[in-house]
Amino acid sequence: MSGKSTRLQVIFVLITLVIDAMGIGLIMPVMPDLIREIEGATLADAAIWGGYLSFSFAIMQFLFGPTVGSLSDRYGRRPVLLISLFIMAVDYAVMALADTMWLLLLGRIVGGITAATHSTAAAFIADISSDEERSQNFGLVSAAFGVGFVLGPVIGGLLASFGPRAPFIAAAILAASNFVFGYFVFPETVTDKIRRPFDWKRANPFGALMNIGRLPGIKPLLVVYFLYQVAFYVYPAIWSYFTQERFGWSPAMVGWSLAVFGISMAISQGLLIRKIIPWIGERKTVILGFALDIVVFFFTAILTNGWIVLGLTPLSALGGMATPAMQGLMSRAAGADQQGELQGLLTSIGALGMILSPLIMTRTFAMFSEDGAAYYLPGAPFLLSMVLMALGLGIYLLGWRKLIPAGEKI
Repeated sequence: MSGKSTRLQVIFVLITLVIDAMGIGLIMPVMPDLIREIEGATLADAAIWGGYLSFSFAIMQFLFGPTVGSLSDRYGRRPVLLISLFIMAVDYAVMALADTMWLLLLGRIVGGITAATHSTAAAFIADISSDEERSQNFGLVSAAFGVGFVLGPVIGGLLASFGPRAPFIAAAILAASNFVFGYFVFPETVTDKIRRPFDWKRANPFGALMNIGRLPGIKPLLVVYFLYQVAFYVYPAIWSYFTQERFGWSPAMVGWSLAVFGISMAISQGLLIRKIIPWIGERKTVILGFALDIVVFFFTAILTNGWIVLGLTPLSALGGMATPAMQGLMSRAAGADQQGELQGLLTSIGALGMILSPLIMTRTFAMFSEDGAAYYLPGAPFLLSMVLMALGLGIYLLGWRKLIPAGEKI
């Protein structure tokens, strides 16, 4: 990627991804108060509604990731991203004015669909990257997520002092501003040469899985990618509960620890990966990433010193390099007219991990930390994640040779 115009285009895409990642964290601090304001409900009832809102957001990403990706393969990256940003801005404005829970729920459903543009943004990165640069540039996607992960709760908490609706207004302004920016700097990268007809049979998670799964060596890597997503989501799923139970951390300390994790993600995915992948190659980067997370999860589960555990989080973030490396391997195997479809499928797999992981990890945490537990181990979810990581690494080591040759040293 070179040239001033290309840099502006990449900046627009990365800002879009940051806004997507901020979307949940930005409104998280005020959601309980907003729900209670609308419903006049107790905090317990607000938590139940909050669960419905989070689930609806994730399930929409799961269902519509391939649809949005396939639309971008047919009609182009530019219209899909710009229309999604416009709708996102309107959606946040509506949520800021919502006076019923059903309108708030509708807003989260629409928000989940528009946030599925992650697939289109990743497809654009694939469009403008050479085979050698693709995995490194996918690291920018993860780095943007890390930045959004840090900024969302921080900005949301600061804006909460102006009322529970202020973060929604800020999110609407951010999305609208980026829409205007993108309108002037973002070109179309889908040409008639790679344009693919839209097909509803492929524009859904199951159809996309069947079609992409036909590519040589892709099926095992999709399984590995899914296992990684479920395992890695242990952090947002139980981190706040685990650290309070195990180390007695305050909410402020939990917030700072998440900021450390997010900053580490941004550094490792945006900078370090650009050195490591050219040095050892994509396949070995996947192995290194899994190995780091396996070690970190084990010690996180058994250690009783919170400061040591906090010191391990940058290593876990570094292990996150496995994700863009896997994306790069799969992107090489897919055709130029399948990039949106592939990234849409990966968005769906990530959303499915976001749905399943909290259910599995929170239940595991409760089983090993509640009063009368047969064996007290609040870190049990991290041991489960370690097992899932080890299983994924084993499948990867058995199946990677079937992938399209990447022209690198083994």
